[in-house]
Amino acid sequence: MTIAANILIATGILLMAISALALFTMPDLYTRAHAVAKSETIGMTLVFLGVLLRPEVDLGAGGRLVFIIIFATIANPTGVHALVRAAYRTGARPRIDLDQAAADRELGGTRS
Repeated sequence: MTIAANILIATGILLMAISALALFTMPDLYTRAHAVAKSETIGMTLVFLGVLLRPEVDLGAGGRLVFIIIFATIANPTGVHALVRAAYRTGARPRIDLDQAAADRELGGTRS
């Protein structure tokens, strides 16, 4: 069990480190947020699952860890979505050729 826990923790840390490096390689806010939000959520979940499998963790701490995993898995993508949507609405334009949200608004859609 300890080996599996250590593998999960190491994999989660590696994934979060790679997502930190992605901040420097992605061209704009939208691609950075997309890459970092997904890998950070998965990496954090792997680290917490690894800690949960450690033999030192008792039932009370395990219950709190499960609650943190559930909350963070919901809150992180939701927060990033709100941040990116606010950035788009304040004028931060993506560096892509096709802006689907603007195209939807031009056609009378309410998505954006």
